[in-house]
Amino acid sequence: MKVLVLGGGGREHALAWKLGGSPSVTEVLCAPGNPGIAEVAQCIELETFDVTKIASLVGKVAPHLVVVGPEAPLVAGLADILDETPVFGPRAKGAQLEGSKWFAKRLMNDKHIPTSRAELFTNAQEAIEFCHRSNGQVAVKADGLAGGKGVTVCSSIEQAEDAVRGALEGGRFGEAGRTIVIEEKLFGEELSVLGFSDGKSVVAMPAAQDFKRAFDNDEGPNTGGMGSYSPVPYATEDVAQHITERVLQPAIDAMREDGEPYVGVLYAGLMLTEEGPKVIEFNCRFGDPETQALMPRLASDLGEVMLACVEGSLAGVDVTWDERACVCVVAASSGYPNQAIQTGQRIEGLDRASAITGLPVFHADTGLMGGSLVNKGGRVLSVSALGADLEAARDKAYEAIGHIHFDGMRFRTDIATRAIGAKGGV
Repeated sequence: MKVLVLGGGGREHALAWKLGGSPSVTEVLCAPGNPGIAEVAQCIELETFDVTKIASLVGKVAPHLVVVGPEAPLVAGLADILDETPVFGPRAKGAQLEGSKWFAKRLMNDKHIPTSRAELFTNAQEAIEFCHRSNGQVAVKADGLAGGKGVTVCSSIEQAEDAVRGALEGGRFGEAGRTIVIEEKLFGEELSVLGFSDGKSVVAMPAAQDFKRAFDNDEGPNTGGMGSYSPVPYATEDVAQHITERVLQPAIDAMREDGEPYVGVLYAGLMLTEEGPKVIEFNCRFGDPETQALMPRLASDLGEVMLACVEGSLAGVDVTWDERACVCVVAASSGYPNQAIQTGQRIEGLDRASAITGLPVFHADTGLMGGSLVNKGGRVLSVSALGADLEAARDKAYEAIGHIHFDGMRFRTDIATRAIGAKGGV
Protein backbone atom coordinates (compact mmCIF):
# COMPACT_ATOMS: atom_id res chain seq x y z
CA MET A 1 0.00 0.00 0.00
CA LYS A 2 0.97 3.64 -0.49
CA VAL A 3 1.21 5.60 2.76
CA LEU A 4 1.26 9.38 3.20
CA VAL A 5 2.88 10.63 6.42
CA LEU A 6 2.02 14.18 7.45
CA GLY A 7 4.73 16.14 9.27
CA GLY A 8 8.37 16.99 9.07
CA GLY A 9 10.03 16.31 12.41
CA GLY A 10 11.97 13.60 14.16
CA ARG A 11 8.80 11.68 14.98
CA GLU A 12 7.75 11.63 11.34
CA HIS A 13 11.25 10.59 10.23
CA ALA A 14 11.09 7.61 12.59
CA LEU A 15 7.61 6.67 11.36
CA ALA A 16 8.54 7.05 7.67
CA TRP A 17 11.70 4.98 8.21
CA LYS A 18 9.79 2.18 9.96
CA LEU A 19 6.99 2.23 7.37
CA GLY A 20 9.58 2.11 4.59
CA GLY A 21 10.83 -1.16 6.02
CA SER A 22 7.35 -2.65 6.40
CA PRO A 23 6.54 -5.52 3.98
CA SER A 24 2.95 -4.27 3.66
CA VAL A 25 4.09 -0.84 2.42
CA THR A 26 5.17 -0.35 -1.18
CA GLU A 27 5.59 3.44 -1.19
CA VAL A 28 6.02 6.13 1.47
CA LEU A 29 5.22 9.78 0.82
CA CYS A 30 5.74 12.56 3.35
CA ALA A 31 4.48 16.13 3.44
CA PRO A 32 6.38 18.32 3.95
CA GLY A 33 9.16 16.05 5.19
CA ASN A 34 12.77 17.15 5.65
CA PRO A 35 16.19 16.24 4.20
CA GLY A 36 16.47 13.14 6.38
CA ILE A 37 12.99 11.91 5.53
CA ALA A 38 13.80 12.45 1.85
CA GLU A 39 16.26 9.56 2.13
CA VAL A 40 13.46 7.10 2.99
CA ALA A 41 10.35 8.67 1.41
CA GLN A 42 9.22 10.95 -1.39
CA CYS A 43 8.76 14.40 0.12
CA ILE A 44 5.96 16.66 -1.10
CA GLU A 45 5.90 20.40 -0.47
CA LEU A 46 3.22 21.51 1.96
CA GLU A 47 3.25 25.12 3.14
CA THR A 48 0.60 24.82 5.82
CA PHE A 49 -1.21 22.19 7.85
CA ASP A 50 -4.55 23.78 6.95
CA VAL A 51 -6.90 20.81 6.66
CA THR A 52 -8.40 21.93 3.35
CA LYS A 53 -4.92 22.13 1.81
CA ILE A 54 -4.11 18.68 3.15
CA ALA A 55 -7.37 17.30 1.78
CA SER A 56 -6.48 18.70 -1.65
CA LEU A 57 -3.06 17.03 -1.48
CA VAL A 58 -4.60 13.71 -0.47
CA GLY A 59 -6.93 13.92 -3.44
CA LYS A 60 -3.96 14.36 -5.76
CA VAL A 61 -1.67 11.60 -4.45
CA ALA A 62 -4.45 9.11 -3.53
CA PRO A 63 -2.73 7.23 -0.69
CA HIS A 64 -4.19 4.04 0.73
CA LEU A 65 -3.48 5.31 4.25
CA VAL A 66 -2.78 8.73 5.79
CA VAL A 67 -0.65 8.78 8.95
CA VAL A 68 -0.92 12.08 10.83
CA GLY A 69 2.13 13.09 12.85
CA PRO A 70 1.23 16.41 14.55
CA GLU A 71 -1.86 16.94 16.65
CA ALA A 72 -3.17 20.21 15.18
CA PRO A 73 -4.65 18.75 11.96
CA LEU A 74 -6.41 16.05 13.98
CA VAL A 75 -7.90 18.58 16.41
CA ALA A 76 -8.99 20.64 13.39
CA GLY A 77 -10.93 17.65 12.03
CA LEU A 78 -8.72 16.26 9.28
CA ALA A 79 -9.94 12.70 9.82
CA ASP A 80 -13.54 13.92 9.53
CA ILE A 81 -12.81 15.71 6.25
CA LEU A 82 -10.95 12.73 4.78
CA ASP A 83 -13.93 10.50 5.37
CA GLU A 84 -13.29 8.48 2.20
CA THR A 85 -9.57 7.95 2.88
CA PRO A 86 -8.37 5.75 5.77
CA VAL A 87 -6.66 7.93 8.38
CA PHE A 88 -4.50 6.65 11.20
CA GLY A 89 -5.58 9.22 13.76
CA PRO A 90 -8.77 10.10 15.62
CA ARG A 91 -11.57 12.31 14.39
CA ALA A 92 -11.97 15.80 15.89
CA LYS A 93 -13.99 14.72 18.90
CA GLY A 94 -11.47 12.06 19.88
CA ALA A 95 -8.60 14.50 19.32
CA GLN A 96 -10.14 16.73 22.01
CA LEU A 97 -8.40 14.44 24.48
CA GLU A 98 -5.36 16.53 23.58
CA GLY A 99 -7.06 19.61 22.17
CA SER A 100 -8.72 20.45 25.47
CA LYS A 101 -7.16 19.60 28.83
CA TRP A 102 -10.55 20.11 30.46
CA PHE A 103 -12.32 17.74 28.07
CA ALA A 104 -9.77 15.08 28.98
CA LYS A 105 -10.04 15.80 32.69
CA ARG A 106 -13.83 15.51 32.65
CA LEU A 107 -13.63 12.20 30.78
CA MET A 108 -11.14 10.86 33.31
CA ASN A 109 -13.32 11.90 36.22
CA ASP A 110 -16.43 10.41 34.62
CA LYS A 111 -14.71 7.07 33.98
CA HIS A 112 -12.75 7.01 37.25
CA ILE A 113 -9.41 7.06 35.44
CA PRO A 114 -6.82 7.98 38.08
CA THR A 115 -5.65 11.58 37.75
CA SER A 116 -5.07 14.66 39.90
CA ARG A 117 -7.71 17.09 41.16
CA ALA A 118 -8.12 20.08 38.86
CA GLU A 119 -10.25 23.15 38.16
CA LEU A 120 -10.89 25.33 35.11
CA PHE A 121 -10.27 29.10 35.18
CA THR A 122 -10.64 32.18 33.00
CA ASN A 123 -10.26 34.68 35.87
CA ALA A 124 -6.70 35.26 37.11
CA GLN A 125 -7.61 36.17 40.70
CA GLU A 126 -9.74 33.06 41.16
CA ALA A 127 -6.97 30.95 39.70
CA ILE A 128 -4.39 32.49 42.02
CA GLU A 129 -6.59 31.80 45.04
CA PHE A 130 -6.69 28.12 44.01
CA CYS A 131 -2.88 28.12 43.77
CA HIS A 132 -2.62 29.58 47.29
CA ARG A 133 -4.86 26.85 48.65
CA SER A 134 -2.46 24.33 47.12
CA ASN A 135 0.65 26.17 48.44
CA GLY A 136 1.83 26.73 44.88
CA GLN A 137 2.34 23.01 44.30
CA VAL A 138 0.40 22.97 41.03
CA ALA A 139 0.65 22.52 37.30
CA VAL A 140 -0.77 25.41 35.29
CA LYS A 141 -1.88 24.30 31.82
CA ALA A 142 -3.20 26.10 28.79
CA ASP A 143 -6.48 24.37 27.99
CA GLY A 144 -5.79 24.34 24.23
CA LEU A 145 -2.85 23.36 22.03
CA ALA A 146 0.40 25.17 22.81
CA GLY A 147 3.00 23.17 20.90
CA GLY A 148 4.02 21.12 23.90
CA LYS A 149 5.01 24.21 25.87
CA GLY A 150 1.71 25.15 27.53
CA VAL A 151 2.43 23.56 30.91
CA THR A 152 4.18 25.20 33.84
CA VAL A 153 4.97 22.92 36.77
CA CYS A 154 5.23 25.11 39.85
CA SER A 155 6.98 24.67 43.19
CA SER A 156 6.03 27.97 44.82
CA ILE A 157 3.17 30.44 44.98
CA GLU A 158 5.32 33.00 43.16
CA GLN A 159 5.88 30.61 40.22
CA ALA A 160 2.19 29.75 40.12
CA GLU A 161 1.11 33.41 40.12
CA ASP A 162 3.53 34.19 37.30
CA ALA A 163 2.24 31.26 35.26
CA VAL A 164 -1.40 32.25 35.78
CA ARG A 165 -0.86 35.92 34.96
CA GLY A 166 1.34 35.07 31.99
CA ALA A 167 -1.39 32.94 30.47
CA LEU A 168 -4.58 34.81 31.41
CA GLU A 169 -3.32 38.40 31.41
CA GLY A 170 -0.13 38.35 29.36
CA GLY A 171 -1.35 36.13 26.53
CA ARG A 172 1.71 33.89 26.82
CA PHE A 173 -0.01 31.05 24.96
CA GLY A 174 -2.38 33.06 22.80
CA GLU A 175 -5.90 31.74 22.42
CA ALA A 176 -4.82 28.33 23.75
CA GLY A 177 -4.20 29.91 27.16
CA ARG A 178 -7.25 32.15 27.47
CA THR A 179 -8.67 29.33 29.56
CA ILE A 180 -6.39 27.40 31.89
CA VAL A 181 -6.58 24.19 33.86
CA ILE A 182 -4.82 24.13 37.21
CA GLU A 183 -4.23 20.80 38.83
CA GLU A 184 -2.51 19.61 41.95
CA LYS A 185 1.10 18.65 41.33
CA LEU A 186 1.92 14.96 41.14
CA PHE A 187 5.15 13.47 42.45
CA GLY A 188 7.00 10.37 41.29
CA GLU A 189 8.56 8.94 38.16
CA GLU A 190 7.05 10.18 34.92
CA LEU A 191 6.52 7.90 31.93
CA SER A 192 4.71 7.74 28.62
CA VAL A 193 2.59 4.80 27.54
CA LEU A 194 1.26 4.85 23.98
CA GLY A 195 -1.37 2.44 22.74
CA PHE A 196 -2.54 1.41 19.27
CA SER A 197 -6.35 1.49 19.08
CA ASP A 198 -8.95 0.43 16.53
CA GLY A 199 -11.78 2.05 18.47
CA LYS A 200 -12.61 -1.14 20.36
CA SER A 201 -9.42 -2.60 21.74
CA VAL A 202 -6.05 -1.13 22.63
CA VAL A 203 -2.56 -2.63 22.46
CA ALA A 204 -0.08 -0.82 24.66
CA MET A 205 3.47 -0.20 23.51
CA PRO A 206 6.37 -0.60 25.93
CA ALA A 207 6.66 2.34 28.28
CA ALA A 208 9.03 5.18 27.43
CA GLN A 209 10.30 8.09 29.46
CA ASP A 210 11.02 11.47 27.94
CA PHE A 211 12.93 14.46 29.29
CA LYS A 212 11.05 17.74 28.97
CA ARG A 213 13.40 20.13 30.74
CA ALA A 214 16.06 21.85 28.67
CA PHE A 215 19.06 21.08 30.87
CA ASP A 216 20.61 18.29 32.90
CA ASN A 217 19.09 17.33 36.26
CA ASP A 218 15.66 18.38 34.96
CA GLU A 219 16.50 22.07 35.15
CA GLY A 220 15.49 24.89 32.84
CA PRO A 221 12.30 25.56 30.87
CA ASN A 222 10.03 22.92 29.38
CA THR A 223 10.80 21.90 25.81
CA GLY A 224 9.20 19.57 23.32
CA GLY A 225 11.52 16.87 24.65
CA MET A 226 15.31 16.55 24.89
CA GLY A 227 15.58 12.75 24.83
CA SER A 228 13.83 9.50 25.67
CA TYR A 229 14.39 5.84 26.35
CA SER A 230 12.53 2.55 26.42
CA PRO A 231 11.85 0.25 28.24
CA VAL A 232 11.32 1.94 31.61
CA PRO A 233 12.45 -0.18 34.59
CA TYR A 234 9.81 1.35 36.86
CA ALA A 235 7.04 0.15 34.52
CA THR A 236 6.88 -3.45 35.66
CA GLU A 237 4.54 -5.98 34.06
CA ASP A 238 1.96 -5.32 36.77
CA VAL A 239 2.21 -1.56 36.28
CA ALA A 240 1.85 -1.94 32.51
CA GLN A 241 -1.24 -4.12 32.89
CA HIS A 242 -2.73 -1.63 35.36
CA ILE A 243 -2.21 1.23 32.89
CA THR A 244 -3.85 -0.69 30.05
CA GLU A 245 -6.83 -1.77 32.15
CA ARG A 246 -7.37 1.39 34.22
CA VAL A 247 -6.28 4.12 31.82
CA LEU A 248 -6.06 3.28 28.11
CA GLN A 249 -8.97 0.87 27.70
CA PRO A 250 -11.46 2.95 29.76
CA ALA A 251 -10.63 6.02 27.65
CA ILE A 252 -11.16 4.08 24.42
CA ASP A 253 -14.39 2.64 25.80
CA ALA A 254 -15.62 6.11 26.77
CA MET A 255 -15.09 7.48 23.27
CA ARG A 256 -16.83 4.51 21.66
CA GLU A 257 -19.78 4.77 24.05
CA ASP A 258 -20.02 8.45 23.13
CA GLY A 259 -20.47 7.49 19.48
CA GLU A 260 -16.95 8.39 18.36
CA PRO A 261 -14.63 5.36 18.21
CA TYR A 262 -11.03 6.43 18.75
CA VAL A 263 -8.70 5.17 16.00
CA GLY A 264 -4.95 5.75 16.03
CA VAL A 265 -2.51 6.21 18.90
CA LEU A 266 -3.62 7.23 22.36
CA TYR A 267 -0.72 8.63 24.36
CA ALA A 268 -0.97 8.69 28.15
CA GLY A 269 1.54 10.80 30.05
CA LEU A 270 1.59 9.38 33.57
CA MET A 271 3.16 9.82 36.97
CA LEU A 272 3.98 6.76 39.06
CA THR A 273 2.84 8.11 42.43
CA GLU A 274 2.81 6.35 45.78
CA GLU A 275 -0.88 5.69 45.12
CA GLY A 276 -0.19 4.13 41.71
CA PRO A 277 -0.11 5.49 38.14
CA LYS A 278 -2.03 8.73 37.57
CA VAL A 279 -2.63 10.47 34.24
CA ILE A 280 -0.95 13.82 33.69
CA GLU A 281 -2.28 14.28 30.17
CA PHE A 282 -3.54 12.52 27.07
CA ASN A 283 -2.20 13.15 23.57
CA CYS A 284 -3.89 12.07 20.35
CA ARG A 285 -0.72 11.12 18.41
CA PHE A 286 2.74 9.62 18.69
CA GLY A 287 5.06 11.37 21.12
CA ASP A 288 8.22 13.16 20.10
CA PRO A 289 10.89 12.03 21.04
CA GLU A 290 9.32 8.84 22.44
CA THR A 291 8.66 7.62 18.88
CA GLN A 292 12.38 7.79 18.14
CA ALA A 293 12.97 5.35 21.04
CA LEU A 294 10.01 3.08 20.26
CA MET A 295 10.14 2.59 16.49
CA PRO A 296 13.63 1.01 16.55
CA ARG A 297 12.22 -1.55 19.01
CA LEU A 298 9.09 -2.41 16.99
CA ALA A 299 9.52 -5.84 15.40
CA SER A 300 6.09 -6.00 13.75
CA ASP A 301 5.05 -4.55 10.38
CA LEU A 302 3.99 -0.99 11.30
CA GLY A 303 1.91 -0.63 8.15
CA GLU A 304 -0.01 -3.79 8.98
CA VAL A 305 -0.66 -2.62 12.54
CA MET A 306 -1.88 0.80 11.42
CA LEU A 307 -4.14 -0.66 8.75
CA ALA A 308 -5.62 -3.07 11.31
CA CYS A 309 -6.43 -0.09 13.54
CA VAL A 310 -8.22 1.67 10.69
CA GLU A 311 -10.10 -1.48 9.67
CA GLY A 312 -11.12 -2.42 13.22
CA SER A 313 -9.17 -5.67 13.27
CA LEU A 314 -6.37 -4.92 15.73
CA ALA A 315 -7.25 -7.93 17.89
CA GLY A 316 -6.07 -10.20 15.07
CA VAL A 317 -2.58 -8.68 14.84
CA ASP A 318 0.36 -9.80 16.95
CA VAL A 319 2.37 -6.71 17.89
CA THR A 320 5.90 -7.71 18.91
CA TRP A 321 8.93 -5.82 20.17
CA ASP A 322 12.70 -6.15 20.16
CA GLU A 323 13.89 -7.00 23.67
CA ARG A 324 16.81 -4.59 23.36
CA ALA A 325 16.68 -1.15 24.95
CA CYS A 326 16.74 2.09 22.97
CA VAL A 327 18.03 5.49 24.07
CA CYS A 328 17.40 8.68 22.08
CA VAL A 329 19.33 11.92 22.63
CA VAL A 330 18.13 15.16 21.04
CA ALA A 331 20.62 17.67 19.62
CA ALA A 332 19.19 21.17 19.92
CA SER A 333 20.24 24.66 18.90
CA SER A 334 21.65 27.03 21.49
CA GLY A 335 18.88 29.22 22.89
CA TYR A 336 16.11 26.67 22.51
CA PRO A 337 13.34 26.89 23.67
CA ASN A 338 12.90 30.49 24.80
CA GLN A 339 15.79 32.47 23.33
CA ALA A 340 16.91 33.49 19.85
CA ILE A 341 18.29 30.64 17.75
CA GLN A 342 21.09 31.02 15.24
CA THR A 343 19.92 28.98 12.25
CA GLY A 344 21.75 28.07 9.05
CA GLN A 345 24.62 26.36 10.90
CA ARG A 346 26.24 23.56 8.93
CA ILE A 347 25.70 20.06 10.36
CA GLU A 348 28.49 17.50 10.12
CA GLY A 349 29.14 13.94 11.27
CA LEU A 350 25.83 12.20 10.61
CA ASP A 351 27.33 9.36 8.58
CA ARG A 352 29.80 8.53 11.34
CA ALA A 353 27.04 8.64 13.96
CA SER A 354 24.80 6.30 11.93
CA ALA A 355 27.70 3.89 11.44
CA ILE A 356 27.98 3.62 15.23
CA THR A 357 24.26 3.15 15.96
CA GLY A 358 23.24 1.21 12.88
CA LEU A 359 20.19 3.49 12.72
CA PRO A 360 19.45 6.72 10.87
CA VAL A 361 19.97 9.95 12.74
CA PHE A 362 16.39 11.20 12.78
CA HIS A 363 16.04 14.74 11.41
CA ALA A 364 13.72 17.34 12.90
CA ASP A 365 14.48 21.01 12.19
CA THR A 366 16.98 20.56 9.36
CA GLY A 367 17.20 22.07 5.89
CA LEU A 368 19.49 22.48 2.93
CA MET A 369 21.43 25.66 2.23
CA GLY A 370 23.90 25.84 -0.63
CA GLY A 371 23.98 22.07 -0.81
CA SER A 372 24.85 21.72 2.90
CA LEU A 373 22.68 20.34 5.69
CA VAL A 374 21.89 23.07 8.25
CA ASN A 375 19.79 23.63 11.34
CA LYS A 376 16.47 25.42 10.87
CA GLY A 377 15.10 25.59 14.39
CA GLY A 378 15.23 24.38 17.98
CA ARG A 379 15.23 20.61 18.11
CA VAL A 380 17.44 19.60 15.21
CA LEU A 381 18.30 15.89 15.40
CA SER A 382 17.46 12.74 17.38
CA VAL A 383 20.25 10.21 17.84
CA SER A 384 18.82 6.79 18.74
CA ALA A 385 20.73 3.63 19.58
CA LEU A 386 19.80 0.06 20.50
CA GLY A 387 21.68 -1.94 23.09
CA ALA A 388 21.44 -5.12 25.13
CA ASP A 389 20.39 -2.95 28.08
CA LEU A 390 19.88 0.73 28.82
CA GLU A 391 23.51 1.28 29.71
CA ALA A 392 24.75 -0.20 26.44
CA ALA A 393 22.19 1.76 24.42
CA ARG A 394 23.03 4.96 26.25
CA ASP A 395 26.77 4.53 25.73
CA LYS A 396 26.26 3.99 22.01
CA ALA A 397 23.91 6.97 21.62
CA TYR A 398 26.35 9.32 23.35
CA GLU A 399 29.30 7.96 21.42
CA ALA A 400 27.39 8.64 18.21
CA ILE A 401 26.24 12.16 19.10
CA GLY A 402 29.83 12.99 19.96
CA HIS A 403 30.64 12.79 16.25
CA ILE A 404 27.95 15.32 15.27
CA HIS A 405 28.66 19.03 15.18
CA PHE A 406 27.03 22.32 14.31
CA ASP A 407 27.76 25.70 15.84
CA GLY A 408 25.66 26.22 18.96
CA MET A 409 24.68 22.55 19.27
CA ARG A 410 23.83 21.34 22.75
CA PHE A 411 22.26 18.24 24.30
CA ARG A 412 21.48 16.82 27.71
CA THR A 413 24.10 14.43 29.07
CA ASP A 414 21.87 12.58 31.53
CA ILE A 415 19.29 10.79 29.36
CA ALA A 416 18.43 7.41 30.99
CA THR A 417 21.16 7.82 33.63
CA ARG A 418 18.83 7.55 36.63
CA ALA A 419 17.08 4.50 35.19
CA ILE A 420 20.27 2.45 34.75
CA GLY A 421 20.35 -0.06 37.56
CA ALA A 422 16.95 1.02 38.87
CA LYS A 423 14.65 -1.64 40.19
CA GLY A 424 11.08 -2.02 39.00
CA GLY A 425 8.04 -1.15 41.02
CA VAL A 426 6.28 1.92 42.29
